This record gives sequence, structure tokens and C-alpha cells, in this order.
Amino acid sequence: MYVAVKGGERAIDNAHAWLEDARRGDRAVPDLEIAQIREQLALAVDRVMAEGSLYDPDLAALALKQARGDVIEAVFLIRAYRTTLPRFGSSLPVDTGAMQITRRISATYKDAPGGQVLGPTFDYTHRLLDFDLENGQPVPPAPEADAQAGPVPHILSHLGREGLIQAEPAGSEDVPDLTRAPLEFPAQRALRLQALTRGDEGFLLSLAYSTQRGYGRNHAFVGELRIGHVRVAAYLPELGFEIEFAEIQITECESVNQFQGSKTEPAQFTRGYGLVFGQSERKAISMALVDRALRARELGEDMADAPAQDEEFVLSHCDNIQSSGFLEHIKLPHYVDFQAELELIRKLRCAAAQGLEAAQ
Repeated sequence: MYVAVKGGERAIDNAHAWLEDARRGDRAVPDLEIAQIREQLALAVDRVMAEGSLYDPDLAALALKQARGDVIEAVFLIRAYRTTLPRFGSSLPVDTGAMQITRRISATYKDAPGGQVLGPTFDYTHRLLDFDLENGQPVPPAPEADAQAGPVPHILSHLGREGLIQAEPAGSEDVPDLTRAPLEFPAQRALRLQALTRGDEGFLLSLAYSTQRGYGRNHAFVGELRIGHVRVAAYLPELGFEIEFAEIQITECESVNQFQGSKTEPAQFTRGYGLVFGQSERKAISMALVDRALRARELGEDMADAPAQDEEFVLSHCDNIQSSGFLEHIKLPHYVDFQAELELIRKLRCAAAQGLEAAQ
């Protein structure tokens, strides 16, 4: 017979102590330093910053250390910390056209205006384990990159000058803040993009993949993917001018998608958009594909019934903190609920057995 498990504060304290001991691991192995995580596990740090909605590599590295490498737990720690911080104001929109580029590629133009910059990427590496890393072999310095001569225009702007891609509407200053107000439906595109940039990379990757396999008929090209540093500025009314206060690394992706046209719009290309903290190109591309899929009804496309085209489905389930919290809560005590269902099953089995006996 099922017996409810009993525990208390002492058991929880012991679990915490055991967790800390497990996190530290073998004391004969040197303790990881925050700088090591920040510099050598940079892509994991970038993901934690993106999904945690806080740009601070040191704090993201600390969260990863505390979470034993569990990215979602680290994101939870960062979001919890962010809620304690005061907000002094809003920054101005960053100018990605003035980005100091470390990587810039296009799948649509071989001779892209401004040039292709491969940068640090796994795209051309052999997927073979490098056993030299076991022995701490010295790594040669990276080749010096050519100095960037001024801003590099976005590649899709060339299509725009020919009228071949849908013009983006002017931005609005009245943009809702997802971190300060609950998500409501229908959601304007600015709010959808906020939700997607905070969304779980794996979930968005699956949705983006589904659109490529026909669930949404979203045949896309990467018009441009760029990674680099941008300056962040704010306007201070008391001073009467703008000041730059930070420089951050971001990944930006613009996808190019076909659009057959409508009664009011000619046939042209449309775009999807993704922008993420750090070097997170898989996430940025996924975000761009899902963003475009969510625009299906806005563009008047028929049969907008695929999962990636369902705004409420996508935005309600892409947040990894919400989804993991709801998933993991079922391992917490549900003794009363289970006892009620257990009693119901016993009664049903008893009634079935009695009915069988009566039939015989």
C-alpha cells in the first residue's frame, strides 16, 4: 500500500549541503574560477545572458558555476537576481549598422556588399575530438582581422532600394516591456520578439526546424547574419544630450522569405528578424524563422495553422523558466491529490469486480 513520504526542514538542509558538496566535486581538482567560465565557456555564458534578460558575463558565469552547468537553472538564477535591480530608464535603440563586426555572412549574395567575414565559427570544423585540449596545449593567437572601415550597411537594404522586400514600419516609442507587464494576446510584433529572444533555444530550434520541414511552408534564406559589438546609449533629460554607457556583443539575423503578394501588396520578399545577446547564431536564426512564421496571418497567408504560426502556442510555451517550473513542480508533494485518485481507482476496480461477479 502506498504510504505518504514524510520529511522536514532538516532533510531540506541536508539536501542543500549535499548539493553544494556535489557542485564542488573532487577537492583534488582545482575550483573553477569565474574568469575561466566567462572566457572558455563563452557560448554557454551568452545563452544564460540572453535567456536571463541580463547582460553581465561575470554574473552569468557565476550562475553557471552555481548551477553546476545546468543552463536553465542558471537562467533562473539570473532572472531572479535581475528582479532585485532598480531601473533608471530605457536605452535608445542600438544601431546594428554601426556594429564592430567579428562575423558577417550572407547565404543570398556571394559577393556581399561590405564583404563576408567568417569569424570564429564551427561551420567549417571537422567534428573530431581534439585530444590536445586534454593536455593544455598552448593555443596560437588568432590572426589579426582587418580594421573595419566605418559602418557596414545591412545587406537587405539593397533589396529594399529596389522595392523587392517589404518595408518595415517605423518603430514606436510605446513598446510594452515583457519584464514589467504580463503577456497578452494578440501580441504586437515588438512584444513577440521580446518573448522569442528570452525563449528557450532548443524549443525555438525545434519550431524553426518544423517550418523548414513544411509545417508552415517557411522556405527561408539567411539574408544576413552578423555578430559584433554595438554601443548602448541613453538620453538624459537633465543633461539634454545622449551618453554612451556600455558596449555589448550581440547576434543579429535577418531571414529572407518568399511572399506571393495579396490584393494590396505586390509579390516581394518578406523578412524574419532575430537579435540575441552574445554569440548565439543558432538562436538568432531560429528566432528569425519563428518570427516570420508568426507573421502569417498579418500577411494574409492562407492555412496559417502550423504550430510555429500559432502565436499563443509559441509565446505561451517558449519560456524555459515557466515550462521547466511547471514541469518540475510535479515532483513536489502531491500526496492529497494522489490519495484521492488512488481511492477512486480502488472504487472503480471494486465496482467492476462486483459487476463481474453479478454477471456470472
